Amino acid sequence: MGKISAILQEAQQRAKELNLPYEGALYPDEAYEILQSAPGAKLVDVRTRAELEWVGRIPDAVEIDWSIYPGMKQNPNFIAQLEQQVEKEALVLFICRSGIRSHSAASAATLAGYGDCYNVLEGFEGDKDVNEHRNTSNGWRLAGLPWKQS
Repeated sequence: MGKISAILQEAQQRAKELNLPYEGALYPDEAYEILQSAPGAKLVDVRTRAELEWVGRIPDAVEIDWSIYPGMKQNPNFIAQLEQQVEKEALVLFICRSGIRSHSAASAATLAGYGDCYNVLEGFEGDKDVNEHRNTSNGWRLAGLPWKQS
C-alpha cells in the first residue's frame, strides 16, 4: 500500500472512531502530503474573506466562505459555489481556522453528493492554548506548511 493510501486509510479510521458523517479526518501534515501527491485533490478553505486577508492564505486553495463576515451567518450559496469550482468526483479536503466550520462544510458537501470529503483537524490556526491564543499548539501554520500573508 502506498503512502497516500495509508494516510487516507488512517483518516477514514479516525472518522469511523469519531462517528463523522464524511469520509475522513486528516491532520495538517497529512493533508499537505495528500495535496502534494494525489492528483486532482482540492483544498477548500472555508474561512471568511476577513480571515484570509488578515490572517493569511494557503496557496492554491479554493476559497469559499462557509460563514459570511460580519455576522457569521451561514453562506446560503456554499454548495452552489463548491459545485462551480470543485468536481463531485474530486478528493476534497476542507480547512477553516480550527476544524469546526470545515467539519460542517465536509458534512454538507457529503450530503450534496461529494463522496470523498475530508476535514483538516486543527485547521489553519489550531486549537486555543491555556491563554486562549491560537497558533501555539497545533494547526497548519504552526506545522510550517505553506501559507502567505495577504
